[in-house]
Amino acid sequence: MITRRLGLVAALALSLAGCGQKPEPKASAPQVVNFSIISAESRQTQMADWGPFLADMEKAVGLPVKPFFGSNYTALIEAMRFKQTDVGWFSNQSGLEAVRRANGEVFARTVNPSGHDGYQSVIIVKKGSGITLDRLLKCDRSLNFGMGDAKSTSGTLAPMTFLFAPRNVDPNTCFKTVRSANHETNLFSVGSGLLDAATNNTASMGRMAMLNTDMAKNTLANVQVIWTSPTIPEDPMIRRKDLDPALKAKIDAFIFSYGVGEGPEAQRQRKILERIQTLPFKHADDSHLLPVREMEAAGQLIQARSKGDQAGVKAAAAELAKIAAERKALPAS
Repeated sequence: MITRRLGLVAALALSLAGCGQKPEPKASAPQVVNFSIISAESRQTQMADWGPFLADMEKAVGLPVKPFFGSNYTALIEAMRFKQTDVGWFSNQSGLEAVRRANGEVFARTVNPSGHDGYQSVIIVKKGSGITLDRLLKCDRSLNFGMGDAKSTSGTLAPMTFLFAPRNVDPNTCFKTVRSANHETNLFSVGSGLLDAATNNTASMGRMAMLNTDMAKNTLANVQVIWTSPTIPEDPMIRRKDLDPALKAKIDAFIFSYGVGEGPEAQRQRKILERIQTLPFKHADDSHLLPVREMEAAGQLIQARSKGDQAGVKAAAAELAKIAAERKALPAS
């Protein structure tokens, strides 16, 4: 009898203990996909280009797909960091920051419609201005210069790495004024004479040519390129690592089938991809960012050497060695 009572007490105790334990909360199913887009052009231009693509994505994943346009690259990085966005098209430099700071991962990359794998950063001036690269680098603080966002690969990182840093040129002390803006704004500013020179890139100028408006045609006819960088890798597509696996699978199925194959539907999709300046997307991972990491470290090495910063030289050299080892470990393509 005593044994039976003890058994009942133990069972009751276990039952009460179980009542006190709250079940693990289940992750709520995603209700919307927030898609961020690099701010290389104006919001109106981007929405006209991206609207049909996002509408098709919405049908494919079965959720509303909302565009997120940040005023600059940092806004896009911070939006992903605080889970305000889920996936998006980034520049290489801003994509690297999203991977470092916003729990992002590269899962796809764009493909240049021209057939060339990559694009170039350029510096443009108004045609007939007489401004040459030598004149630009005279650094007499008489010219007004436009750069890209601080996290822009072609607008800032590439010209700093390949042009200014090797010559120990600081744009802030070289030019009369330095303004930061997106590529479209810089293009129109140079074409209209508001800026003497500015950074841009071949992909953005190609998009402007494709618009075929009188304003775009007149602006492009009024500018000329005086410097071109080495080739920069195509842009990465980044998503949050902690996205729901089922949603990741749906996004993958859409991204990697879009515009692929034959028939009227595939042709329609490829026309939409042309508007956003890419062929069908390719698979990629974080190794896609090795070249931009190398550019970044090379620029840091140049600057550290020019300042006599031995600790900086050592850190940049170590980063370059690390990148070389990671590149060597990649499977042969």
